Amino acid sequence: MDNLHISAAPVSPVDDAINSWFDPIATWFGSIIFFPLTFGDFSFPFVVLWLIFAAAVFTVYFGFIQARGAKLSLEIIRGKFSSKSDPGEVTHFQALASALSGTVGLGNIAGVGVAIALGGPGATFWMIVAGLLGMCTKFVECTLGVKYREIDENGVVHGGPFKYLPVAFRRFSKPVATALTGLFAVAILIFGVVGGGMFQANQTFAQVRTATGGDDGFLAGPFASLVFGLIFAGLVALVILGGIRSIAKVTDKLVPGMAIFYVVSCLLVLGLNYANIPNAIGEIFAGAFNPQGVAGGIVGVMIIGFQRSAFSNEAGIGSAAIAHSAVKTRRPISEGFVALLEPFIDTVIICTMTALTIIVANQASYRNDLGEGEIGGVALASDAFSTVASWYPILLAIAVALFAFSTLITWAYYGERAWSYLFGRSKATIMIFRTLVCLFVVVGCIASFSKVVEFADAALFMCAFINILGLYMLMPVVKKEMRKYLADRRAGTLNDPDTADAVPIDQPA
Repeated sequence: MDNLHISAAPVSPVDDAINSWFDPIATWFGSIIFFPLTFGDFSFPFVVLWLIFAAAVFTVYFGFIQARGAKLSLEIIRGKFSSKSDPGEVTHFQALASALSGTVGLGNIAGVGVAIALGGPGATFWMIVAGLLGMCTKFVECTLGVKYREIDENGVVHGGPFKYLPVAFRRFSKPVATALTGLFAVAILIFGVVGGGMFQANQTFAQVRTATGGDDGFLAGPFASLVFGLIFAGLVALVILGGIRSIAKVTDKLVPGMAIFYVVSCLLVLGLNYANIPNAIGEIFAGAFNPQGVAGGIVGVMIIGFQRSAFSNEAGIGSAAIAHSAVKTRRPISEGFVALLEPFIDTVIICTMTALTIIVANQASYRNDLGEGEIGGVALASDAFSTVASWYPILLAIAVALFAFSTLITWAYYGERAWSYLFGRSKATIMIFRTLVCLFVVVGCIASFSKVVEFADAALFMCAFINILGLYMLMPVVKKEMRKYLADRRAGTLNDPDTADAVPIDQPA
């Protein structure tokens, strides 16, 4: 996921009219959600500080569990403590793959390129630090997503922030608690349809169109975007009609495949430019603490790295807890251990590979743009890939398309859960939402509606303020779960159903 936009085609009169009408709304709302804090000549959104501060608080409160629990996380993913009778819809691995498919996207490529262009190589170091801290935020929110979930008579799971936020906000008045949770659901719904649907379809068509010749290719015709949109919407429909189980079956193959594909592609660039690797690593560490020509100095480069991490892995937004809540488990905390791997994979591995590839390739576009951030982030990565062969950037276009598709189907599920919370769970209402998603996929291929996308981005990060407030209130519940789970692991009783505990949904935590 990311708040970067690529126009797939020239702006149409309808596109321009809607953008003009929506511009003041998007600008006003964005100025509130992305309220800037200023240090000297450098500004950054307050929401970034809100996310990073929370991640640091959780890391200390839970005793750096992301480091202590790494081995345990891998054991859980392998199914060491699982049973076929565990309630839920998907395995630990499938839940992780589904959630990752919603975060790994264009931000891991274009966003990193922009961060390096603005903050220099040192931004990579702070991006990694923020990713490591964000692991603990995912640990907390995804544990709660399972802790307070409901499983209906059809075996369908309803969990995530829609369930734990009302519990967290019980100390408020009922109207306030209802309003906050409802606002969260509306924001997730808006981004699921617009940011996760329309925008991802838009960038997919843009990348495929560029890779097939651009204005001279077969997708340059007047009806190409419509035909592509209809085909793409059909593929999306085939996946999302089956709900999270169908999505999980696709993502548990697609996510590892595309991640390996992208990392191997980056490794080929690094291998070809292996002599530059030591210098690149040196530049990353030197630039983190002694940046040259970067606005804001050390603080500036730190914030650029933190911002890229926060916008990439969604730790603290609450979205991933929706996918993880569907996991088959009797122990809510077990999925927290699985979820903490997300920022590590998304930010520490994928984003860092992009950064190293750009720095090591040391292309003219990177050197000329350093400290300016004027060139598109994808262009920096594409130029780096071209050091292997002139046709190699095509692999980047394929990666972007796969990332976008996986993000789209996962965010369709997130939006569907929000829709169910707001409008009910009947088959008719769910089908209306799924049709709406497919319609916006087609629209996204035809027009960009960039101001609508900007509004959806702001709506998504509004979720962080609401979600993290709830996490603060419920973190003692998570700590109690963690202590019991670790004690049972030491005692060798994790596979005993009698040792599992869960708070009934209608009882206070």
